[in-house]
Formats: sequence, structure tokens, C-alpha cells
Amino acid sequence: MNKNNPFTILFGTKPACYVSRFAETVRITNDFEAAPSPTSVYMITGIRGSGKTVLLTDISEYFESREWIVIDLVPTSDLIRGLISRLSGENSLKDIFKKADINVSLLGINIGAKNETPTVNDETILRQMLDVIKKTGKKLLITIDEVTNNKCIKNFAAIYQNLIRKEYPIYLIMTGLYDEIYNLQNDKQLTFLYRAPKIILKPLDHQLMADVYKKVLPISLSSATKMAGLTMGYSFAFQMLGYLYWDNNCEKEIDEILPEYDYALREYSYDKIWSELSDTDKKIICELAKHDTAKVKDIRKTLNMSSQKFSVYRDRLSRKGLIDTSEYGNISILLPRFHEYVNYKLM
Repeated sequence: MNKNNPFTILFGTKPACYVSRFAETVRITNDFEAAPSPTSVYMITGIRGSGKTVLLTDISEYFESREWIVIDLVPTSDLIRGLISRLSGENSLKDIFKKADINVSLLGINIGAKNETPTVNDETILRQMLDVIKKTGKKLLITIDEVTNNKCIKNFAAIYQNLIRKEYPIYLIMTGLYDEIYNLQNDKQLTFLYRAPKIILKPLDHQLMADVYKKVLPISLSSATKMAGLTMGYSFAFQMLGYLYWDNNCEKEIDEILPEYDYALREYSYDKIWSELSDTDKKIICELAKHDTAKVKDIRKTLNMSSQKFSVYRDRLSRKGLIDTSEYGNISILLPRFHEYVNYKLM
């Protein structure tokens, strides 16, 4: 067996072994490559550890293989200045920009380097660069991982809105937690984001996870299926359980590593998720943790909540990826071993 663990417990990295989200990847790539494209923006959201970054990486690699220009930006920096800097460093564009007499210096951004044209603002130079890119027939994909509703993102989005009106060949994918995406899309100055398609990542397919476990680990199909069930489709849990099983030399029974699994989920993921819930969210989750599946009317009655008030919290928890509301009148927790986590918190 290979000495290197094929699973990873680090957030924000693409593991060597993972379950791809084929349907989501095809949806975005088909829309961006269509002529005309129905949208130039996609928002990807999901709970922490749901695989947003891995999906974003897959899509980036796809377009890079098609010779698109793919630029990833940091959401807490000056994104327009960062985009200009990254474009100026692209090897495939350096000669094109040079011929167009565009120069990005360390001290400022200048157009007409030969003629000493006065310095202009960042948006103007970006438009000049995009004019050149458009003439060459190239396309630009901008990716921003884990956006927050901050000034840098809002400034960038406002300028991007102006750029797409000019029909530049630019496309944008942003990932983020539900609350951040929701707040950004509902900003009155960024109405185009409200209309942008949004993908909410759902649990991974159990059979696909079992197949990967069976292929990578020296276990039976029944054991692989059991492991997949223990993850409940949660991408981070899939990595964590596989990592722990491998780290124990694949010698322990699956039930034997559950204490390590619970601890890892708690320390690496659930404590952070729990801290971001409101008091009412926590009350609902605590009540749900007493059941495998509960009836909505029973939860409302126990918590003394009106149907209207409960619906608001139920829908929000569903969009966050914490609960399953697919069965009419019933509700259940989506995250693996979260019942055990809640009981631990209440001790």
C-alpha cells in the first residue's frame, strides 16, 4: 500500500482522492461555453467542508485546459489592483500588452509607456487590458474563494457589473458560506448578483463515495458502504474518515475509530459551525438531535413557535446545509454524527 495518505484533513486544498461533482461542473462549464452564454456569473455556496473549493478548482482546471485565462483573487484585498497585477504577469499576455503599449510598473499603472502618458485609475487600465484580450479572442475566468460581504468584494462587484455591460469576455465564480452569499446578493447596489445563478452544494452520492473507498482502501464493499453511510455525504467527513482509517494502517474496525472521528469532526468543523448559529438555530438543532427524523409540527409545539416563525429558521438552516427538509412535514439533521456532537455540547 502507498505510504502517502490519499485523503486530506485540510480545508481549501484539493485532495488526491475525492468524489467529483460532475453535474455541477457540467452545468457551469456548459453555460460559460455556450454562445451566447446565458450567464457570466455563478455563486457556489454550502456548509463548511461541503467541497466548494474542490469544485472551484476542478472548474478552473477545466478552463485552463481550454486555454482560458484563469485568475484567482483574494477576497480581502484590492481585487481590481490584484486582477491587473495577475494579468500583467500572465506569460501568454505579456507580448500582447507590450505591443498595445500597456505597462504595469511597480510604482503605478501606466498606459503609453513609450509616450509617458499620465497615470490613470485602475478601472481604466483594466478596461484597456480587457480590450486587448477581447481582440485576441481569449476569455477570462475570475475565481474568488470564500467571499465575505466586505468593502473589497462590493467594490469589485460594482466594477465587474460595469464591465459585463460592455460585453467583455469575462466570467466570474464566487464561493462562500450561505449568509455571506445571501448578504452580497441582496446588496441594493449589486442587483446583478441577485439574478446570478446560485448552486447550493448537497451531500455527495453515497454509492460514489463507497466506490472510492473500495478502490483506495483494502476493505470489502460492505465496509466501504458502511463508511460512506457514516459520512452522510458530507465532503469533509468523507476525507476525515478515510484519512483516519488509513492513518490507523487500515487495521482497526471502523467502529473502533469512531471516537477519533467524532473528535476530529468536532475540532476541525463542528465547533466553528456551531459558533455561527443563532440561539434559536441552536434550540431547533438541539430538539432535532433527539430524533432521527422529526415531524415539523412536533418541533414547533415543543419550542412554542408559530408556523411562520419556524419556517424562517427552517428554511435558513436548510440553505445552510444543516437540515433535510425534502420530506414534507418532516425534518432531520444532515451532518454525520451531529446528534453525538449536540449531546456532547449539552453535557
